[in-house]
Amino acid sequence: MFGAEDVRIENVADPRILEPGDAVVAVTRASICGSDLWPYKTMGPSETGRRMGHEAIGVVEAVGPDVGTIRVGDLVAMPFAYSDGTCVFCREGLPTSCVRGGFFGNGAADGAQAEGVRVPQADGTLVVLPRDAGDRLMPSLLTLTDVMGTGHHAAVSAEVGPGKAAAVIGDGAVGLCGVIAAHRLGAEQIILLGRHPDRIALAQEFGATDVVRERGDEAVEHVRELTDGFGVHSVLECVGLDASMETAVTIARPGGAVGRVGVPQSEGMPASLPAFYHNLRVSGGPAPVRAYVDELLPDVLEGIIEPGRVFDRVVGLNEVPDGYRAMNDREAIKVLVEL
Repeated sequence: MFGAEDVRIENVADPRILEPGDAVVAVTRASICGSDLWPYKTMGPSETGRRMGHEAIGVVEAVGPDVGTIRVGDLVAMPFAYSDGTCVFCREGLPTSCVRGGFFGNGAADGAQAEGVRVPQADGTLVVLPRDAGDRLMPSLLTLTDVMGTGHHAAVSAEVGPGKAAAVIGDGAVGLCGVIAAHRLGAEQIILLGRHPDRIALAQEFGATDVVRERGDEAVEHVRELTDGFGVHSVLECVGLDASMETAVTIARPGGAVGRVGVPQSEGMPASLPAFYHNLRVSGGPAPVRAYVDELLPDVLEGIIEPGRVFDRVVGLNEVPDGYRAMNDREAIKVLVEL
């Protein structure tokens, strides 16, 4: 990415082992993320460009001398953050705060919308997948590197549980995966706040019981009508705008919880006073997806959940610029890149 709406395919040097804990992965599937659209809309011009992409599945081509659990030839999934798996925060289930970690595609490590990628801290980062998983499962397995794990993080942070009412703000890929997560965790009522017919239909198949198409005060009023005037126990905020966060706080019932996973577009938290006076718990952040894999992977392999259905367009590497345009123009929910 060389600037706003300026995505190009370039020939660059092959990835190689730089540190003893590195692995090199030949990418077979990658994707474009909703968070990639923020720089797509706002990035200033760059002479060198930024190598994009932080979700990938591929085959290990090389490993450094300190890599002990990853082997050449392994089929692996690459979460959006790299982590050593051993530091105090990794042991506490928060690999996105790893003291030796970082994020792919933001300059610290190259992106994975590419034929190959260097993976730091390979032992702690990569997830070995069954070689016989088959092509049908690959889209859903790919979502474990970000959007399914992020939707699950929103649900966990919002304290979704059996018998509770939950609301999901946002009908993008993360919001739709949030519906899956809320249903999986036993929510009795799941209200989707979204307005795109194709996404609403998919959310209903995933378990959404109600849909609120309005925004602002009208949306708040509709949610309250659906919840006997009280609001919901759990809100999954999957957008990141001030307006969506204000809605999240306003539709939560007193004593409820908000799980925010949409990257905030401002430093302050909207509606902090209502959150305080209603005793709301507000938490969330970059999803520690690597820590959730052991829980979510069996459900994907067994077909209990199918988050890969959020991919509604498949492109080749040379078509990635058009994939960005399609997602930005709301022509696609999420784009899968096959190599």
